[in-house]
Amino acid sequence: MHVQEWLDSVPAAAVYGLVALVIGLESLGIPLPGEIILISAALMSSQHSGVNPVVLGVCATAGAVIGDSIGYAIGRKGGRPLLAWLGGKFPRHFSEGHVATAERSFEKWGMWAVFFGRFVALLRIFAGPLAGVLHMPYWKFLTANVLGGICWAGGTTAVIYYVGVVAEDWLKRFSYLGLVVALGIGLASMLVLKRKAKKAQPQEREAEPVGAGD
Repeated sequence: MHVQEWLDSVPAAAVYGLVALVIGLESLGIPLPGEIILISAALMSSQHSGVNPVVLGVCATAGAVIGDSIGYAIGRKGGRPLLAWLGGKFPRHFSEGHVATAERSFEKWGMWAVFFGRFVALLRIFAGPLAGVLHMPYWKFLTANVLGGICWAGGTTAVIYYVGVVAEDWLKRFSYLGLVVALGIGLASMLVLKRKAKKAQPQEREAEPVGAGD
């Protein structure tokens, strides 16, 4: 079966549900490839698969906002013990160095850290739970959460959709290659961010003993 035919056979409702679920769980604090899923779905919508880009953007935004809000509530109730528990379950994402970096960002930028954190893979996972742990006023969190979700989910969907439309002829000739390239770009961006975060981690650990002795 041709890739395009396979894409057309996937129910649009299943795509909307999967995008909302994965992004929601990622925003809640579970490390999942929400951005890659959204990029793939937006590319599908540009190739006449029956997926409506507007509905897709709305579902992605809803997943982001609801997931972040649940993460906020869990973080507010669980407090710092929750971060320690997450560190034990997901050490690569919730290490002490990563938590310290995210916490400083929140203390310095406040609600802007929630807004711009939506565009950074690591902070997307931290934003909701950490804002709750730090007791950020919910109205501030919700404002930044909604605006960030709309800009990130809507913007990503729109950009990928129009890129796919422009490159439609090329994708029709090389559909397999087009999908691989699109997914490859998403994976590469995620790996670069993880590598930068990993390099920053030893610096955080070196700085910790200074504060620990106070």
